[in-house]
Amino acid sequence: MLVRSIGKTRRFSDLSEQEILALAISSEEEDGRIYATYAERLRADFPASAAIFDEMVDEENEHRRRLIDLHKKRFGDVIPPIRREHVAGFYNRRPVWLIENLGLDRIRQEAASMEDEARNFYLQAAQRARDADTRKLLGDLAAAEAGHIRSAEQLEQKHLTDEARSEEDLAAHRKFLLTWVQPGLAGLMDGSVSTLAPVFAAAFATQDTWQTFLVGLAASIGAGISMGFTEALSDDGQLTGRGSPIKRGFASGIMTTVGGLGHALPYLIPDFWTATWIAIAIVVLELWAIAWIQNRFMETPFLRAAAQIVLGGSLVFAAGILIGNA
Repeated sequence: MLVRSIGKTRRFSDLSEQEILALAISSEEEDGRIYATYAERLRADFPASAAIFDEMVDEENEHRRRLIDLHKKRFGDVIPPIRREHVAGFYNRRPVWLIENLGLDRIRQEAASMEDEARNFYLQAAQRARDADTRKLLGDLAAAEAGHIRSAEQLEQKHLTDEARSEEDLAAHRKFLLTWVQPGLAGLMDGSVSTLAPVFAAAFATQDTWQTFLVGLAASIGAGISMGFTEALSDDGQLTGRGSPIKRGFASGIMTTVGGLGHALPYLIPDFWTATWIAIAIVVLELWAIAWIQNRFMETPFLRAAAQIVLGGSLVFAAGILIGNA
């Protein structure tokens, strides 16, 4: 029986056994494609994890072939075109682009979650089923998904030794630093320091909080756009291993803007001296926070980082006040 009203979602309880089997086949096909995509994206930097996903693709394909053989035996060659999105309440897969951007550990967790979600769904559905054949079919599917979980654990033990995991975790950490932390830190430093002079020069020259805020807003956004484009166009990341230029550009541009806005936002307060003292306090926090981030993620000695950032920021801050009072 073909799927009725394919444009509308249907309840799982309304599906026939043929449709349930077709749904299982399409789900296995989609999961296989997801694992194949993970393997391809990980292959260059994380070959051991890529090998795990390669074998998981083979497992998914084998289960799909078994399901297709069962469908042919019971219902013939024509498989109803039904997918997850056609069934109300059926589990959905998160977009591959979203998961892969979250790092290696998140991809591993997502793979385990995929198998567990499918297993739990089939177990719960089997408990609700009244027809004996349907209950048996759902139980078989749950057992198949549990088998996937055990297979994944065995594959991980086979391919991902302690040494391989350590090497891949180190590579993932390095890539995270080069793609997100380093550009973001450079942007935060630039935004926090370079906008000090124009903001405080405008503040002491005009003693007008609204005009000062507009100067700070313009300086922060302009610096963010400039830093974002500079980082994105500096290199494509292929030779340097610094990752996607778009990701680096966004990290640098956004953090530059955030750094500048930190001491510009207090000038939304109408009282000049209240706004100025709050802005000065925020500047102090920003500079010490940057020093801590350098020490925490870039392993720069804290005293050296503090001397570089705090001293440099203080000089720019002082220059802004002197120019504003000239």
